[in-house]
Amino acid sequence: MNTETLEAVQIHEILKLLPHRYPFVMVDRIIDVRGDESGVGIKNVTINEPQFMGHFPENPVMPGVLVIEGMAQTAAVLVLRQIQLRELRAMFLITIDKAKFRRPAVPGDRLEYHVRKSANRRMMWWYRTEARVGSTVVAEAELGAMIGEVRT
Repeated sequence: MNTETLEAVQIHEILKLLPHRYPFVMVDRIIDVRGDESGVGIKNVTINEPQFMGHFPENPVMPGVLVIEGMAQTAAVLVLRQIQLRELRAMFLITIDKAKFRRPAVPGDRLEYHVRKSANRRMMWWYRTEARVGSTVVAEAELGAMIGEVRT
């Protein structure tokens, strides 16, 4: 039995760490956090979200780029919690590799963004990511990001 205590990150801390605001916050909570090594972001997909007015009104589907963004935001929170340079700093996506979309996510789904660090060099991080609904993988990608200054 694993006795390691896993952390969780609630929306208030996510909003402190990320520069994103409604309607572009793509993660509601992060669970099973192991430092910057891994974590699971949670996004409750609801019909009230603005993307569903145009993507596609008769058959609403979560845009794949927003699923990728949710995985990237989850990884960014893991990193930004660990470093001391938080003020005027943000994570910027630098690579998206091997992205695959397996099935659509729709309103009512609970997306889980499973992220696992694969490398870290200086101020750059790479993560292997999967978005799941239940046990079904809906998307996957390898993401790279770096710390940069936020322009004000």
